[in-house]
Amino acid sequence: MSSTSSGSISGVLGRWSGFALWTIALAVTVGMFFARDIVPWAVDYPTEWVIPLKFYVSDFMKWLIHEANFYFFTFKQFTRGIASVFNFFLDVSFGVLSEGVEIPLNGETFFQIPPLSWTALVAALVIVAYSVRDWTLALLVGSAFIYLVVFGQWKSAMVTLSSIVVAVPLGIGGGLMLGIIAYRHRWFEKTITPVLDLMQTVPVFAYLVPVLFLFGFGPVAAMTSTMIYALPPMVRCTMIALQHVPTEIIEFGRMAGCSQRQLMRKVMIPSARPTLMVGVNQVIMLSLNMVIIASMIGAGGLGFDVLHALRRLAIGEGIEAGAAITVLAIALDRLSQAYAVKPPVRIEKKLGFIKRHPHLLAAIAIIAVATISGFFVPAIANYPEGLTVTTGTVLDRLVSWININFFDVIDAVKSWLLLNALIPFKRFLLLLPWMAVTGLLALAGARLGGWRLSIVAAAMSTFIAVTGNWEKAMISTYLIGVSVVAASMIGIPIGIWAAGNDRVHRAAQVVIDTLQTLPAFVYLIPVVMLFRVGEFSAMIAVVAYSLVPIIRYTDHGIRQVPQSIIEAATAAGCNRRQKLWKVQLPLALPEIMLGVNQTIMLGLSMLVITALVGTRDLGQEVYIALTKADTGRGLVAGVCVAFIAMISDRLISAWSALRKKQLGLI
Repeated sequence: MSSTSSGSISGVLGRWSGFALWTIALAVTVGMFFARDIVPWAVDYPTEWVIPLKFYVSDFMKWLIHEANFYFFTFKQFTRGIASVFNFFLDVSFGVLSEGVEIPLNGETFFQIPPLSWTALVAALVIVAYSVRDWTLALLVGSAFIYLVVFGQWKSAMVTLSSIVVAVPLGIGGGLMLGIIAYRHRWFEKTITPVLDLMQTVPVFAYLVPVLFLFGFGPVAAMTSTMIYALPPMVRCTMIALQHVPTEIIEFGRMAGCSQRQLMRKVMIPSARPTLMVGVNQVIMLSLNMVIIASMIGAGGLGFDVLHALRRLAIGEGIEAGAAITVLAIALDRLSQAYAVKPPVRIEKKLGFIKRHPHLLAAIAIIAVATISGFFVPAIANYPEGLTVTTGTVLDRLVSWININFFDVIDAVKSWLLLNALIPFKRFLLLLPWMAVTGLLALAGARLGGWRLSIVAAAMSTFIAVTGNWEKAMISTYLIGVSVVAASMIGIPIGIWAAGNDRVHRAAQVVIDTLQTLPAFVYLIPVVMLFRVGEFSAMIAVVAYSLVPIIRYTDHGIRQVPQSIIEAATAAGCNRRQKLWKVQLPLALPEIMLGVNQTIMLGLSMLVITALVGTRDLGQEVYIALTKADTGRGLVAGVCVAFIAMISDRLISAWSALRKKQLGLI
């Protein structure tokens, strides 16, 4: 029935030309604008129609914490029980990596076991990296951790790593379990897919509000929010990996007499290992991306250092701590990727334990020797502070020099753009009738994807209006729209250049891989120092953070154009410029638009963080909710941001699929 309905809608729309439909829709929009005194409710959503959903959510959360009773325990006891379990694992992790462990000897004295020394951990990780791949990876991982030592970031990095080594296994385990359930039960997959969509588009601040309310302020709440934020990619990768296990392998397992549980554990999961490891890699990266934001509710370490530097506008300290997060992310990323592609090693059972696990035993031996030696040689246990290096002062002086010598030029450019581009576009969006915008989105959904997409787009935009967030949503749309246009104007030419030059392509890949590992907060520090606070600074930070996808997808899209088509264009007499503009770019446009879509997603996630520099949009709503622990306000505003992202994602993806079909690419 759905296909019949969709076909009838397409048939009705097919009788009208697209130009006529859009002309009528725009005419209605203009009519509503000029008739605002006659139908004010169609232009500005009436305050008395607003549904106080945020108050309902807040009241429900308060009831859940203070009154909800489940037979033998209250909900508060349940959350505190989970917190105590998490806290145990965190204490163990902190003890091993950061703080050491105290063993009571009697009522008054304790035996102090120090944490792993920097020499022990670096050496052990080098051995692990070598066992996973080769000396090249071992050198990279060793250099990354030595960087943390030399630049005085070791203690903070170990606090961060202590939280990561707990959050990542829990996120992987939870994602794997949910993915297996979704694979086995179709109804659960259909239920969890929209939830995952929402989780991956809700701004990260929105995770902190309910977690703070449920678990209180501290490392446990920070670790829990990190785990939840990093969970969705693992669920998706598990579902995809299990769905793509070859049927022959599954049938072989059944013929061998495997039960359902044995088939999953001994056949399907090992076969799906490469794709599952992609999910593991994503969990690690997202967990590291969350460390700064989680520091707002009690996480220490490198995230706290970056946040503290931002609040003091200490650009040097902030960039050094941010670079330390990046270095840590690169090392863990390369390790997990190498393990993902490592072929299984068949070990002879007749060999002894020592011969079967030489690298493991070598790592344990080095840790033991380094720990014991640290009692006698302090430099082995703790890197001497007098030998640490810092670039913070140099960076601070550089920014000061730029401000002193180029302030007038920077301020003039900023003012011109604000007065002639940003503010007029913002006023235009704020004046648009909410009902007309909803109708235009519904029409776009109907033209691109049928009645289902039309209803989804209309329902999501209506939700924003009825919850009283329309004006703030328009400000968010204005900021993200301007930022995406600017990012596209910068990124598409770079992508075209990289697609046509292998040397530029390799250099661009290194740069954008590095940019993707930089925490979002790091972009704010130099921007604020150069442009002060305000919407212009927010736009610059969003452009810098969201630039990577448009470069990557443009490069990839042009390189994916079939060589036979390019050769046909050459045979037809096209020169290099004509082949680019008339062949490659038109065929690559669907792929480029997917890059624009990803740029929008990243921009919206960054927009919430830019609330710290003075924006007045939905991001600011989420940030205020976090400071007040107002769960309803934060969740509703976060869902509104997610709906903007989902509308954009659905419409652009539908257009890209339609265009690829028209071009014969699918």
